[in-house]
Amino acid sequence: MPSKFDPKKHYRRSIRLKGYDYTQSGAYFITICTHGRMSLFGDIIAGEMRLNRLGQIAQQEWSRLPGRFPLLQPGAFVVMPNHVHGILIITGRGTADTEMDLFLEDSRRAPTSATTHERFGRPVRGSIPTMIRSYKSSATWLINRLRERPDHPVWQRNYYEHVVRNCDDWERIQTYISNNPRLWDEDAINPNRID
Repeated sequence: MPSKFDPKKHYRRSIRLKGYDYTQSGAYFITICTHGRMSLFGDIIAGEMRLNRLGQIAQQEWSRLPGRFPLLQPGAFVVMPNHVHGILIITGRGTADTEMDLFLEDSRRAPTSATTHERFGRPVRGSIPTMIRSYKSSATWLINRLRERPDHPVWQRNYYEHVVRNCDDWERIQTYISNNPRLWDEDAINPNRID
């Protein structure tokens, strides 16, 4: 039987913005690395990502997220050999009506009650952490079923996120995602990178 949560024993430093409401309208840049940064999803050939079957699953499960979370729109996305990059856009909350409204101060909500904040063992419906947990879980299940390794880790324990703050940030991130396969030789996450 699993032990009861003890914050002194089970503490994990959060990399999320303290007090930020990850259910609010906005654009979020996400990077999720594979366990041990192993190249699982295919290869970069001539500056293009060639997905293998595991990479196809990673891509497919990302595209299925809006079906699980109705206020979610996917933005730019790329599967790389050992990680994925994507933009998730939460719409329908606050006053944001268009993509550019997401970056206006009056369309953003300030942090609210504790019920909108993730806590260990208590996911918040419609939050970015819950969406990422759903993605990682479904992709892991399908990948491990295909590999016939039911309990083998696919992803690193956490993920990187960045709240997209303005139009310049948005453009920079979109460009980074679309150019990522072409720039793979220079990528810090590339295990074969030559410095």
